[in-house]
Amino acid sequence: MAASRIVIENCAIATVDADDTEYASGHLVVADDRIESIGAGAAPDGLENVVRRVDGTGCLATPGLVNTHHHFYQWITRGLAADHNLFDWLTALYPTWARIDESMVRAAARGSLAMMARGGVTTSMDHHYVYPRGSGDLSGAIIGAARETGVRFTLARGSMDRGRSDGGLPPDFAVETLDGALAATEETIDAHHDPSPDAMTQIAVAPCSPFSVSTGLLREGAELARRKGVRLHTHGSETVEEEQFCKELFGMGPTDYFESTGWLGPDVWMAHCVHMNAPDIAAFARTGTGVAHCPSSNARLGAGIARIPDLLRAGVAVGLGVDGTASNESGELHTELRNALLINRLGAHRERALTVRQALRLGTYGGAQVLGREGQIGSLETGKLADLVLWKLDTLAHASIADPVAALVLGGAAPVSLSLVGGRTVVEDNRLTTVDEDDIARTTRDEAQRLARIAADG
Repeated sequence: MAASRIVIENCAIATVDADDTEYASGHLVVADDRIESIGAGAAPDGLENVVRRVDGTGCLATPGLVNTHHHFYQWITRGLAADHNLFDWLTALYPTWARIDESMVRAAARGSLAMMARGGVTTSMDHHYVYPRGSGDLSGAIIGAARETGVRFTLARGSMDRGRSDGGLPPDFAVETLDGALAATEETIDAHHDPSPDAMTQIAVAPCSPFSVSTGLLREGAELARRKGVRLHTHGSETVEEEQFCKELFGMGPTDYFESTGWLGPDVWMAHCVHMNAPDIAAFARTGTGVAHCPSSNARLGAGIARIPDLLRAGVAVGLGVDGTASNESGELHTELRNALLINRLGAHRERALTVRQALRLGTYGGAQVLGREGQIGSLETGKLADLVLWKLDTLAHASIADPVAALVLGGAAPVSLSLVGGRTVVEDNRLTTVDEDDIARTTRDEAQRLARIAADG
Protein backbone atom coordinates (compact mmCIF):
# COMPACT_ATOMS: atom_id res chain seq x y z
CA MET A 1 0.00 0.00 0.00
CA ALA A 2 1.38 3.43 -0.95
CA ALA A 3 2.48 5.68 1.89
CA SER A 4 0.28 8.64 2.78
CA ARG A 5 2.30 11.84 2.75
CA ILE A 6 2.10 15.14 4.61
CA VAL A 7 4.16 17.97 3.12
CA ILE A 8 5.20 20.94 5.28
CA GLU A 9 6.87 23.87 3.47
CA ASN A 10 8.03 27.47 3.91
CA CYS A 11 9.02 27.10 7.57
CA ALA A 12 12.26 27.62 9.44
CA ILE A 13 13.63 24.29 10.66
CA ALA A 14 15.86 23.43 13.62
CA THR A 15 16.69 19.75 13.18
CA VAL A 16 18.69 19.31 16.44
CA ASP A 17 20.75 16.69 14.63
CA ALA A 18 24.42 16.06 15.48
CA ASP A 19 25.46 19.11 13.45
CA ASP A 20 22.60 21.36 14.64
CA THR A 21 21.54 21.75 11.00
CA GLU A 22 19.05 24.56 10.45
CA TYR A 23 17.16 25.92 7.45
CA ALA A 24 15.87 29.48 7.22
CA SER A 25 13.13 28.22 4.89
CA GLY A 26 12.72 24.55 4.26
CA HIS A 27 10.44 21.56 3.92
CA LEU A 28 9.56 18.30 5.65
CA VAL A 29 7.88 15.32 4.04
CA VAL A 30 6.21 12.80 6.33
CA ALA A 31 5.39 9.37 4.90
CA ASP A 32 3.00 7.48 7.19
CA ASP A 33 4.76 7.60 10.60
CA ARG A 34 8.29 8.53 9.41
CA ILE A 35 10.20 11.55 8.17
CA GLU A 36 10.87 10.82 4.50
CA SER A 37 12.80 13.93 3.57
CA ILE A 38 13.93 17.24 5.02
CA GLY A 39 15.87 20.11 3.54
CA ALA A 40 16.07 23.66 2.29
CA GLY A 41 13.52 25.16 -0.08
CA ALA A 42 10.40 23.51 -1.44
CA ALA A 43 9.58 19.82 -1.21
CA PRO A 44 10.53 17.57 -4.14
CA ASP A 45 8.21 17.57 -7.15
CA GLY A 46 6.11 14.58 -8.12
CA LEU A 47 5.31 13.26 -4.66
CA GLU A 48 2.47 10.76 -4.76
CA ASN A 49 -0.44 10.26 -2.38
CA VAL A 50 -0.05 13.63 -0.66
CA VAL A 51 -3.02 13.82 1.72
CA ARG A 52 -2.14 17.21 3.17
CA ARG A 53 0.01 20.25 2.43
CA VAL A 54 0.86 22.66 5.25
CA ASP A 55 2.10 26.20 4.63
CA GLY A 56 4.53 26.82 7.49
CA THR A 57 5.14 30.49 6.75
CA GLY A 58 6.00 32.30 10.00
CA CYS A 59 6.63 29.03 11.84
CA LEU A 60 9.60 27.08 13.20
CA ALA A 61 9.66 23.29 12.94
CA THR A 62 11.46 21.39 15.70
CA PRO A 63 11.45 17.87 17.04
CA GLY A 64 8.60 17.27 19.46
CA LEU A 65 9.46 18.00 23.08
CA VAL A 66 10.33 15.05 25.32
CA ASN A 67 9.31 15.21 28.98
CA THR A 68 11.55 13.08 31.21
CA HIS A 69 10.03 13.52 34.68
CA HIS A 70 6.48 14.09 35.90
CA HIS A 71 3.89 13.04 38.49
CA PHE A 72 0.52 13.27 36.75
CA TYR A 73 -1.64 12.64 39.83
CA GLN A 74 -0.51 15.96 41.33
CA TRP A 75 -2.63 17.86 38.76
CA ILE A 76 -5.51 17.71 41.26
CA THR A 77 -3.46 19.04 44.21
CA ARG A 78 -1.96 22.15 42.60
CA GLY A 79 -1.37 25.32 44.58
CA LEU A 80 -0.98 23.66 47.99
CA ALA A 81 1.97 23.98 50.40
CA ALA A 82 3.19 26.86 48.24
CA ASP A 83 5.97 28.03 50.58
CA HIS A 84 7.54 24.71 51.66
CA ASN A 85 10.83 22.97 51.02
CA LEU A 86 10.77 19.41 49.67
CA PHE A 87 10.55 17.44 52.92
CA ASP A 88 7.95 19.77 54.47
CA TRP A 89 6.01 19.81 51.19
CA LEU A 90 5.95 16.00 51.05
CA THR A 91 4.92 15.73 54.70
CA ALA A 92 2.08 18.20 54.09
CA LEU A 93 0.77 16.51 50.94
CA TYR A 94 1.30 12.77 51.47
CA PRO A 95 -1.85 12.41 53.63
CA THR A 96 -3.91 13.85 50.76
CA TRP A 97 -2.14 11.91 48.02
CA ALA A 98 -2.66 8.68 49.97
CA ARG A 99 -6.41 9.02 49.30
CA ILE A 100 -6.31 9.07 45.51
CA ASP A 101 -8.29 6.51 43.54
CA GLU A 102 -8.58 5.36 39.94
CA SER A 103 -11.08 8.01 38.88
CA MET A 104 -8.93 10.80 40.33
CA VAL A 105 -5.75 9.47 38.75
CA ARG A 106 -7.39 9.13 35.35
CA ALA A 107 -8.65 12.72 35.48
CA ALA A 108 -5.29 14.04 36.69
CA ALA A 109 -3.42 12.13 33.98
CA ARG A 110 -5.74 13.52 31.29
CA GLY A 111 -5.17 17.05 32.60
CA SER A 112 -1.38 16.69 32.80
CA LEU A 113 -1.12 15.11 29.35
CA ALA A 114 -3.44 17.62 27.71
CA MET A 115 -1.48 20.59 29.04
CA MET A 116 1.83 19.16 27.89
CA ALA A 117 0.61 18.01 24.48
CA ARG A 118 -0.94 21.39 23.76
CA GLY A 119 2.48 22.89 24.51
CA GLY A 120 4.47 20.77 22.08
CA VAL A 121 5.23 17.59 24.05
CA THR A 122 5.09 14.51 21.82
CA THR A 123 6.74 12.06 24.24
CA SER A 124 6.06 12.06 27.95
CA MET A 125 6.51 9.94 31.03
CA ASP A 126 4.86 9.64 34.41
CA HIS A 127 6.63 8.58 37.59
CA HIS A 128 3.67 7.26 39.57
CA TYR A 129 4.56 5.84 42.96
CA VAL A 130 1.45 6.27 45.18
CA TYR A 131 -0.67 3.09 45.15
CA PRO A 132 -3.06 3.17 48.13
CA ARG A 133 -4.71 -0.13 48.97
CA GLY A 134 -8.00 -0.65 47.16
CA SER A 135 -7.53 2.36 44.87
CA GLY A 136 -8.13 0.48 41.61
CA ASP A 137 -6.04 0.06 38.46
CA LEU A 138 -4.00 3.25 38.65
CA SER A 139 -1.36 2.21 36.09
CA GLY A 140 -4.05 1.22 33.62
CA ALA A 141 -5.81 4.55 34.09
CA ILE A 142 -2.62 6.50 33.36
CA ILE A 143 -1.70 4.44 30.30
CA GLY A 144 -5.25 4.74 28.98
CA ALA A 145 -5.10 8.53 29.30
CA ALA A 146 -1.84 8.65 27.35
CA ARG A 147 -3.31 6.51 24.56
CA GLU A 148 -6.37 8.74 24.40
CA THR A 149 -4.23 11.88 24.15
CA GLY A 150 -2.07 10.32 21.44
CA VAL A 151 1.42 10.98 22.82
CA ARG A 152 4.30 8.55 23.06
CA PHE A 153 4.58 7.48 26.69
CA THR A 154 6.69 5.78 29.37
CA LEU A 155 5.07 4.83 32.66
CA ALA A 156 7.78 4.72 35.32
CA ARG A 157 5.98 2.32 37.68
CA GLY A 158 7.01 3.71 41.03
CA SER A 159 6.77 2.29 44.51
CA MET A 160 7.37 3.07 48.19
CA ASP A 161 7.90 0.57 51.00
CA ARG A 162 9.46 2.81 53.68
CA GLY A 163 6.60 4.34 55.67
CA ARG A 164 6.80 6.72 58.59
CA SER A 165 7.23 3.93 61.13
CA ASP A 166 10.38 2.82 59.25
CA GLY A 167 11.89 6.31 59.14
CA GLY A 168 10.37 7.37 55.81
CA LEU A 169 8.14 10.34 55.01
CA PRO A 170 4.91 8.78 53.63
CA PRO A 171 2.17 7.51 55.98
CA ASP A 172 2.30 3.76 56.50
CA PHE A 173 -1.06 3.23 54.77
CA ALA A 174 0.33 4.83 51.57
CA VAL A 175 3.17 2.34 51.00
CA GLU A 176 3.39 -1.16 49.56
CA THR A 177 5.33 -4.15 50.77
CA LEU A 178 8.61 -4.90 49.03
CA ASP A 179 7.29 -8.13 47.51
CA GLY A 180 3.97 -6.53 46.58
CA ALA A 181 5.66 -3.61 44.82
CA LEU A 182 7.98 -5.87 42.84
CA ALA A 183 5.15 -8.19 41.81
CA ALA A 184 2.90 -5.32 40.72
CA THR A 185 5.75 -3.72 38.75
CA GLU A 186 6.50 -6.96 36.93
CA GLU A 187 2.80 -7.40 36.12
CA THR A 188 2.73 -3.88 34.67
CA ILE A 189 5.75 -4.61 32.47
CA ASP A 190 4.24 -7.86 31.23
CA ALA A 191 0.89 -6.24 30.47
CA HIS A 192 1.98 -2.96 28.88
CA HIS A 193 5.66 -2.71 27.85
CA ASP A 194 6.30 -2.55 24.11
CA PRO A 195 10.03 -2.94 23.30
CA SER A 196 9.63 -2.15 19.58
CA PRO A 197 11.38 0.92 18.08
CA ASP A 198 8.11 2.72 17.31
CA ALA A 199 6.47 1.87 20.65
CA MET A 200 3.76 4.17 21.98
CA THR A 201 3.87 2.66 25.50
CA GLN A 202 6.87 1.57 27.52
CA ILE A 203 7.41 0.79 31.20
CA ALA A 204 10.31 1.59 33.52
CA VAL A 205 11.04 0.35 37.05
CA ALA A 206 10.97 3.34 39.39
CA PRO A 207 11.16 3.06 43.21
CA CYS A 208 10.45 6.57 44.42
CA SER A 209 13.48 7.92 46.29
CA PRO A 210 16.14 6.88 48.82
CA PHE A 211 14.06 8.29 51.68
CA SER A 212 10.84 6.41 50.80
CA VAL A 213 12.09 2.96 49.74
CA SER A 214 14.20 0.28 51.37
CA THR A 215 17.63 -0.75 50.16
CA GLY A 216 16.12 -4.12 49.29
CA LEU A 217 13.53 -2.55 47.00
CA LEU A 218 16.21 -0.58 45.18
CA ARG A 219 18.45 -3.61 44.71
CA GLU A 220 15.69 -6.01 43.69
CA GLY A 221 14.05 -3.34 41.52
CA ALA A 222 17.29 -2.94 39.55
CA GLU A 223 17.54 -6.71 39.15
CA LEU A 224 13.94 -6.86 37.92
CA ALA A 225 14.46 -4.09 35.38
CA ARG A 226 17.54 -5.71 33.90
CA ARG A 227 15.92 -9.13 33.80
CA LYS A 228 12.99 -7.61 31.88
CA GLY A 229 15.11 -5.33 29.68
CA VAL A 230 13.46 -2.05 30.76
CA ARG A 231 14.89 1.21 32.05
CA LEU A 232 15.24 2.41 35.65
CA HIS A 233 14.19 5.77 37.11
CA THR A 234 14.18 7.46 40.52
CA HIS A 235 14.77 10.77 42.30
CA GLY A 236 18.35 11.59 43.24
CA SER A 237 20.34 14.33 44.97
CA GLU A 238 17.38 16.70 44.95
CA THR A 239 18.00 18.55 48.23
CA VAL A 240 20.56 19.11 50.98
CA GLU A 241 18.17 17.30 53.35
CA GLU A 242 18.25 14.20 51.13
CA GLU A 243 22.04 14.15 51.22
CA GLN A 244 21.99 14.41 55.01
CA PHE A 245 19.38 11.64 55.19
CA CYS A 246 21.55 9.29 53.10
CA LYS A 247 24.68 10.01 55.10
CA GLU A 248 22.90 9.45 58.42
CA LEU A 249 21.10 6.28 57.33
CA PHE A 250 23.56 4.68 54.91
CA GLY A 251 26.89 6.31 55.77
CA MET A 252 27.37 7.73 52.26
CA GLY A 253 25.97 10.34 49.90
CA PRO A 254 23.18 9.62 47.39
CA THR A 255 25.37 8.86 44.37
CA ASP A 256 27.57 6.38 46.25
CA TYR A 257 24.47 4.81 47.77
CA PHE A 258 22.83 4.42 44.36
CA GLU A 259 25.97 2.86 42.92
CA SER A 260 26.11 0.40 45.84
CA THR A 261 22.58 -0.77 45.01
CA GLY A 262 23.08 -1.15 41.24
CA TRP A 263 21.44 2.15 40.37
CA LEU A 264 24.02 3.71 38.09
CA GLY A 265 24.25 2.71 34.44
CA PRO A 266 23.28 3.53 30.85
CA ASP A 267 19.75 2.20 31.49
CA VAL A 268 19.18 4.59 34.45
CA TRP A 269 18.02 8.19 34.60
CA MET A 270 17.44 10.24 37.74
CA ALA A 271 15.35 13.31 38.40
CA HIS A 272 16.78 16.58 39.74
CA CYS A 273 20.45 15.80 40.59
CA VAL A 274 20.84 19.26 42.10
CA HIS A 275 23.42 18.61 44.83
CA MET A 276 26.19 16.77 43.03
CA ASN A 277 29.92 17.24 43.55
CA ALA A 278 32.66 16.57 40.98
CA PRO A 279 33.03 12.85 41.88
CA ASP A 280 29.24 12.43 41.58
CA ILE A 281 29.26 13.98 38.10
CA ALA A 282 32.22 11.82 37.11
CA ALA A 283 30.36 8.70 38.30
CA PHE A 284 27.33 9.58 36.16
CA ALA A 285 29.57 10.20 33.14
CA ARG A 286 31.54 6.99 33.70
CA THR A 287 28.41 4.85 33.99
CA GLY A 288 26.23 6.59 31.38
CA THR A 289 23.54 7.54 33.91
CA GLY A 290 21.14 10.23 32.65
CA VAL A 291 19.53 13.24 34.33
CA ALA A 292 16.05 14.78 34.16
CA HIS A 293 16.51 18.49 34.87
CA CYS A 294 13.44 20.16 36.42
CA PRO A 295 14.33 23.86 36.79
CA SER A 296 10.89 25.23 37.71
CA SER A 297 10.22 22.62 40.38
CA ASN A 298 13.72 23.03 41.79
CA ALA A 299 13.04 26.76 42.13
CA ARG A 300 9.49 26.30 43.50
CA LEU A 301 10.79 24.10 46.33
CA GLY A 302 14.01 26.06 46.86
CA ALA A 303 16.08 22.97 46.10
CA GLY A 304 18.90 24.82 44.36
CA ILE A 305 20.52 25.16 40.94
CA ALA A 306 21.62 21.91 39.29
CA ARG A 307 25.08 21.88 37.71
CA ILE A 308 23.76 21.31 34.19
CA PRO A 309 26.69 22.93 32.32
CA ASP A 310 29.13 20.71 34.24
CA LEU A 311 27.03 17.60 33.60
CA LEU A 312 26.87 18.35 29.87
CA ARG A 313 30.60 19.04 29.64
CA ALA A 314 31.27 15.72 31.37
CA GLY A 315 29.19 13.96 28.70
CA VAL A 316 26.12 13.16 30.84
CA ALA A 317 22.81 12.88 28.97
CA VAL A 318 20.42 15.54 30.27
CA GLY A 319 16.75 16.05 29.42
CA LEU A 320 14.06 18.34 30.80
CA GLY A 321 11.19 17.48 33.12
CA VAL A 322 8.01 19.26 34.16
CA ASP A 323 7.98 17.43 37.51
CA GLY A 324 4.72 17.09 39.38
CA THR A 325 2.22 19.90 39.01
CA ALA A 326 2.05 20.36 42.77
CA SER A 327 5.55 21.84 42.45
CA ASN A 328 5.26 23.25 38.92
CA GLU A 329 1.68 24.35 38.60
CA SER A 330 1.92 25.36 34.92
CA GLY A 331 2.49 21.74 33.91
CA GLU A 332 4.15 22.81 30.64
CA LEU A 333 7.49 21.69 29.26
CA HIS A 334 8.04 24.42 26.65
CA THR A 335 8.40 26.98 29.45
CA GLU A 336 11.19 24.81 30.87
CA LEU A 337 13.36 25.63 27.84
CA ARG A 338 13.45 29.25 28.96
CA ASN A 339 13.68 28.48 32.67
CA ALA A 340 16.54 26.03 32.17
CA LEU A 341 18.55 28.68 30.36
CA LEU A 342 17.77 31.52 32.75
CA ILE A 343 18.18 29.62 36.03
CA ASN A 344 21.45 28.03 34.97
CA ARG A 345 22.81 31.47 34.10
CA LEU A 346 22.34 32.38 37.76
CA GLY A 347 24.91 29.72 38.63
CA ALA A 348 28.68 29.66 38.49
CA HIS A 349 28.94 29.79 34.68
CA ARG A 350 26.69 32.85 34.40
CA GLU A 351 25.95 33.93 30.80
CA ARG A 352 28.03 31.03 29.41
CA ALA A 353 25.99 28.36 31.20
CA LEU A 354 23.66 27.47 28.31
CA THR A 355 22.84 28.80 24.86
CA VAL A 356 19.35 28.91 23.36
CA ARG A 357 20.23 25.96 21.12
CA GLN A 358 21.50 23.92 24.05
CA ALA A 359 18.21 24.62 25.83
CA LEU A 360 16.27 23.35 22.80
CA ARG A 361 18.50 20.27 22.66
CA LEU A 362 17.79 19.52 26.34
CA GLY A 363 14.06 19.53 25.60
CA THR A 364 14.30 17.32 22.51
CA TYR A 365 17.31 15.14 21.75
CA GLY A 366 18.55 15.20 25.36
CA GLY A 367 15.21 13.89 26.55
CA ALA A 368 15.25 11.18 23.90
CA GLN A 369 18.71 10.09 25.09
CA VAL A 370 17.55 9.95 28.69
CA LEU A 371 14.62 7.70 27.73
CA GLY A 372 16.86 5.53 25.54
CA ARG A 373 14.98 6.52 22.37
CA GLU A 374 17.42 8.80 20.56
CA GLY A 375 17.50 6.40 17.59
CA GLN A 376 13.83 7.06 16.86
CA ILE A 377 12.93 10.54 18.19
CA GLY A 378 14.51 13.77 19.44
CA SER A 379 15.78 15.17 16.13
CA LEU A 380 14.36 15.78 12.66
CA GLU A 381 16.19 13.33 10.41
CA THR A 382 15.25 11.09 7.51
CA GLY A 383 13.96 7.76 8.74
CA LYS A 384 13.10 8.91 12.25
CA LEU A 385 9.58 8.85 13.64
CA ALA A 386 7.50 11.86 12.58
CA ASP A 387 7.19 13.41 16.05
CA LEU A 388 7.45 17.12 15.29
CA VAL A 389 6.06 20.52 16.20
CA LEU A 390 5.38 23.61 14.13
CA TRP A 391 5.61 26.68 16.40
CA LYS A 392 3.86 29.89 15.31
CA LEU A 393 6.38 32.73 15.65
CA ASP A 394 4.84 35.54 13.55
CA THR A 395 2.51 36.93 16.24
CA LEU A 396 3.01 39.95 18.51
CA ALA A 397 4.96 37.89 21.06
CA HIS A 398 7.75 36.82 18.68
CA ALA A 399 7.59 38.56 15.30
CA SER A 400 10.38 41.08 16.00
CA ILE A 401 12.93 38.39 17.00
CA ALA A 402 14.96 37.48 13.91
CA ASP A 403 16.42 34.21 15.23
CA PRO A 404 13.54 31.69 15.45
CA VAL A 405 15.29 29.47 18.02
CA ALA A 406 15.94 32.47 20.26
CA ALA A 407 12.30 33.49 19.78
CA LEU A 408 11.10 30.04 20.87
CA VAL A 409 13.40 29.76 23.90
CA LEU A 410 13.59 33.34 25.17
CA GLY A 411 10.21 34.67 24.08
CA GLY A 412 6.79 34.02 25.55
CA ALA A 413 5.21 30.60 25.25
CA ALA A 414 4.75 30.11 21.49
CA PRO A 415 1.45 28.77 20.13
CA VAL A 416 1.60 25.34 18.49
CA SER A 417 0.35 25.55 14.92
CA LEU A 418 0.69 21.79 14.39
CA SER A 419 1.95 18.83 16.39
CA LEU A 420 2.38 15.36 14.94
CA VAL A 421 3.12 12.12 16.78
CA GLY A 422 4.05 9.36 14.40
CA GLY A 423 2.52 11.45 11.64
CA ARG A 424 -0.82 11.76 13.44
CA THR A 425 -2.18 15.19 14.32
CA VAL A 426 -2.42 15.83 18.07
CA VAL A 427 -2.60 19.65 18.08
CA GLU A 428 -3.88 22.00 15.39
CA ASP A 429 -4.01 25.80 15.73
CA ASN A 430 -3.11 25.61 19.43
CA ARG A 431 -6.00 23.25 20.19
CA LEU A 432 -5.93 19.54 20.97
CA THR A 433 -7.56 17.39 18.33
CA THR A 434 -7.64 14.09 20.22
CA VAL A 435 -9.44 15.07 23.43
CA ASP A 436 -11.94 17.67 24.66
CA GLU A 437 -10.02 20.28 26.68
CA ASP A 438 -13.17 21.75 28.24
CA ASP A 439 -14.35 18.34 29.42
CA ILE A 440 -10.93 17.65 30.92
CA ALA A 441 -10.99 20.98 32.77
CA ARG A 442 -14.41 20.20 34.28
CA THR A 443 -13.44 16.66 35.28
CA THR A 444 -10.16 17.64 36.89
CA ARG A 445 -11.86 20.40 38.87
CA ASP A 446 -14.53 17.97 40.13
CA GLU A 447 -11.99 15.32 41.10
CA ALA A 448 -9.76 17.89 42.83
CA GLN A 449 -12.73 19.03 44.90
CA ARG A 450 -13.69 15.44 45.72
CA LEU A 451 -10.16 14.64 46.88
CA ALA A 452 -10.06 17.80 49.00
CA ARG A 453 -13.31 16.79 50.73
CA ILE A 454 -12.07 13.25 51.41
CA ALA A 455 -8.77 14.53 52.78
CA ALA A 456 -10.55 17.06 54.99
CA ASP A 457 -12.71 14.29 56.45
CA GLY A 458 -9.52 12.45 57.43
